[in-house]
Amino acid sequence: MRLLNALGRRIAQYLSRPRDAEGRVATSSREKLAATLQKGDVLLVEGTSLFSSAIKYLTQSTWSHSALYVGNALGARNGNGEPLLLIEADVSAGVRGMPLSAFWDLHTRICRPVGLAPREIDDLVAFVLARLGHQYDLKNILDLARFFLPTPPVPRRWRRKLLALGSGDPTRAICSSLIAQAFESIQYPILPELYLEDSPVDSADFKEWLHIRHHSLYAPRDFDVSPYFEVVKPVLERGFNHHALDWADTVCLESLDLDGPHIPA
Repeated sequence: MRLLNALGRRIAQYLSRPRDAEGRVATSSREKLAATLQKGDVLLVEGTSLFSSAIKYLTQSTWSHSALYVGNALGARNGNGEPLLLIEADVSAGVRGMPLSAFWDLHTRICRPVGLAPREIDDLVAFVLARLGHQYDLKNILDLARFFLPTPPVPRRWRRKLLALGSGDPTRAICSSLIAQAFESIQYPILPELYLEDSPVDSADFKEWLHIRHHSLYAPRDFDVSPYFEVVKPVLERGFNHHALDWADTVCLESLDLDGPHIPA
């Protein structure tokens, strides 16, 4: 059993190792991102690891990771003296606090729940704080090994189900599951399914029933497409004015494809 657990951890570490992020740029400055985030926000991230590639393929989305912004609720700093402002569930390290600098240079998106009272936000944060340090059962090797394939040959209708297969614990390290559980604990919806039921009075009438999905089936993209989360863009929030932009008057020759079509002067 110890051998299986150790092997599972090695696989998880390999899958979560970041890869070259060349060509990907942050969509807002560090200062604007830090100034815009509020307690209770979900930060979506486009990761670069093998594990991230599999999540993006299975969910057909840009987003492969998510973290909950908790502000100064942790009251802790890392070895570099940076405050730990977010909580994430990492497939290798488990539930942990992270500094904002971990995501500065990556493509990110802020998703903000609407209408939460301060007490509800505190309860949301308390839920994830109570799970700090939780580790995940990595004994199910096959559950992790399937992510060695960056694009598993899985039919579209089964892709999301694949995230919940196996022993459950390794896949629950997919960050969105922890955050989905936290919102479920305060009865805030993410993507409820709508069911239509015939009315006993008039068959032409229908009722909509909200059915909350199981948390293991949630993916980072669900916070992006949710009708209950506002997409907040730091550049716009901090006072964007396109008239203040400085446009270059000349084109950099290094950026042109000199072997391509001729561009007149």
